[in-house]
Amino acid sequence: MRKMSYSTMLQFAFLLLCSISWASASHPSRGDFVQCLLNYTDSPSYFAKAIYTQNSSSFTSVLDQYIHNLRFLLPEVPKPLVIITALTENQIQTAIFCSKKYRLQMRIRSGGHDFEGSSYTSNVPFFVLDMSNFRSISIDVKGQTAWVGAGATVGEVYYSIYEANSTLGFPAAYCPTVGIGGHISGGGYGPLVRQFGLAADNVIDARVIDANGTVLDRKSMGEDLFWAIRGGGGASFAVILGYKLKLVEIPEKVTVFSINRTWEQNATQLLYKWQYIAPKLPLNLVITPQIVSINSNQTGKRTVQVTFVSVFRGEVDELLSIMNQQFPELGLKKEDCTEMLWIQYFAYASGLPTSNITESLTSRVSSAKLYYKAKSDFVKEPIPENGIEEILRKLNELPPFMGMLEWNHFGGGVMETIPESATPFPHRGNLYLMCEGVSWDEQVVSKQRIDWLRKLYKVIGKYVPNNPRAAYANSRDLDLGVNNKGITSVEKARIWGAPYFKNNFDRLVQVKTKVDPYNFFKNEQSIPISQ
Repeated sequence: MRKMSYSTMLQFAFLLLCSISWASASHPSRGDFVQCLLNYTDSPSYFAKAIYTQNSSSFTSVLDQYIHNLRFLLPEVPKPLVIITALTENQIQTAIFCSKKYRLQMRIRSGGHDFEGSSYTSNVPFFVLDMSNFRSISIDVKGQTAWVGAGATVGEVYYSIYEANSTLGFPAAYCPTVGIGGHISGGGYGPLVRQFGLAADNVIDARVIDANGTVLDRKSMGEDLFWAIRGGGGASFAVILGYKLKLVEIPEKVTVFSINRTWEQNATQLLYKWQYIAPKLPLNLVITPQIVSINSNQTGKRTVQVTFVSVFRGEVDELLSIMNQQFPELGLKKEDCTEMLWIQYFAYASGLPTSNITESLTSRVSSAKLYYKAKSDFVKEPIPENGIEEILRKLNELPPFMGMLEWNHFGGGVMETIPESATPFPHRGNLYLMCEGVSWDEQVVSKQRIDWLRKLYKVIGKYVPNNPRAAYANSRDLDLGVNNKGITSVEKARIWGAPYFKNNFDRLVQVKTKVDPYNFFKNEQSIPISQ
């Protein structure tokens, strides 16, 4: 009799598990789970290199290296029983099978930038599937496409594209250490958003592994699932293996500037004016206000500073002409501007050295780690001057640089032409995305700082739409609501789902119920199944 292959054995085991209730499985055991992994793979010794238990000497370093928020490095934060840094698709299939068999919840991590740590923490027994080894990048210059592994960072993607052709790019994030898998699956915005849309808008194919352990591409998964994983949170539906991207043409060189203006230098009035001129700017010009409190160099007293950070995909003289006509109040001068390569801009925008682009863009680990908490809002109508003033006064309550606002320019471009239902990301007709954050460097002030952010959020709520109050899925905020540990009703999940997805939430539930009827892929804010 011919010996059954491991892949066939695994397929048979998946079919057997489908007939067993998830709730009826035994309590999870780390040892049994690991043994299951090794039993159902075609190369146990190779798989063993990718498995880290809490007894492994490198467990802590493997877990911590992609945790960017110190809130989730505290001893009381639940740790995974096992980390799997998968090396092959078969290992992921095996992990899904054994996860079901031993009721160990799976959390999927690509870059580790989940604002609430949901990709590597849980309040139930769990393991982490770390996708950092799935970071291959293949560029087709002639076809202007790229296949990228879900574990690649945005910086690695940018650098690989640049090496292949310096006049091609991709509309994704500012931050180079963000994982491309999570970034795209939540929407993904950046400096090209007004001209080319979101990262998710520029995906033309994908490869995933579903809850049955089946590898699917766009054709075999169908358009419903392909729609869902481009803005609806991929971890609710499948393990994302990679995306095929549509690349865009960009100039090799750009002009950048970064200008500071304080309260005393009419920061409030400049922010108010920015709201009106930003949608009218050329699509190749983006100006992003970043707002913090500082100690004034002149008075020594605390004040608010707005930094207008900009990139113009053109030459300095053309930029000056545009700014003198449309935003003369900012007072931009030629000496404020710097011409650089487009690829250097992403290091510049992140405060990294522009002289060593290889290091700045391909380093996967952030050097600066802080405690932080974030929230988000979409602004549809300009906030009045008195409203801006109220928000800035609240920001100024904190010590310098501990609170921050960032206004990300969305209005006046292609985002207004794409239907809200084109992808799960519905926030198309807005002026800008306001990101609100607070950080701290001592654990003892955690509660105080988070309470302050919630009060700031309440102030901002006076000036943004509230039916529902919109939020960005990639700026995960558990304050909006969380699922039950067991079964969560659609209506309970709608409390947090409507802010992220608006009317697209119901379609996401339909897709989830169809492709993952036993709710294998879940977290605190995963899409529920209909009962």
